[in-house]
Amino acid sequence: MLGMAMLTIGILLGAVLVNEGTAAENPRQTPSHMQRMIQKTVELPYLLYLPDGYETDKRPWPLLLFLHGSGSRGTELDSVKIDGPPKMIEEGHEFPFIVVSPLCPAGEWWTADVLEALLDEIIEIYRVDEDRVYVTGLSMGGTGTWRLAASIPERLAAIVPICGGGNPEKAEALKDISTWVFHGAQDQVVALANSTDMVNALYAVGSGVRITVYPEAGHVDAWRKAYSDEALWNWLIAQRRQHAVKD
Repeated sequence: MLGMAMLTIGILLGAVLVNEGTAAENPRQTPSHMQRMIQKTVELPYLLYLPDGYETDKRPWPLLLFLHGSGSRGTELDSVKIDGPPKMIEEGHEFPFIVVSPLCPAGEWWTADVLEALLDEIIEIYRVDEDRVYVTGLSMGGTGTWRLAASIPERLAAIVPICGGGNPEKAEALKDISTWVFHGAQDQVVALANSTDMVNALYAVGSGVRITVYPEAGHVDAWRKAYSDEALWNWLIAQRRQHAVKD
């Protein structure tokens, strides 16, 4: 199944004119600033997979959001099927959760506001267990996974960033999310340090983060090895949200 999300997102730009004082030497011009809430509408195509039994079993289901790498960006939704869970589904693999795989437009990057709006829409339409929302991504998608998790840590149960990089200063916000990181030691595209720096920062704040480094793997091999490992999927489906739900 395919989906097209029409997402309206509020953005705080900064729209009330505020007088910050009178300039004594030139009273005709005073420092001011603008603060106003505006909205934008974005279209985000995505692949949707509903697990076997979804139509008959009315319970809430876990949700996996998959973020592809930079090479799949564009307008062709089928390019999302090149790697990761969408490729596995196309080849007949059965997953025990809803899988949503959006397509990032050409020249753009994964942004937390758009992805959060997509999650909101999926949760509104489908029976999602909000205590079992997972995010994984590769390369650019691995970085997008770190970025989204730092933006909405209270909403996620687990993340699996592969060959990506995040901001170690966000470790405190991420420490309660179950995290398994993968990277290839021979990666010539995204340096291994991008992952190990995040893992070390998480260790420092008491996180139980896991990391798997494939000694002989390069960039592409790392995620192909990770996603083919049944231990990853068994671990993922067992994870539940630890954060207290915010009002």
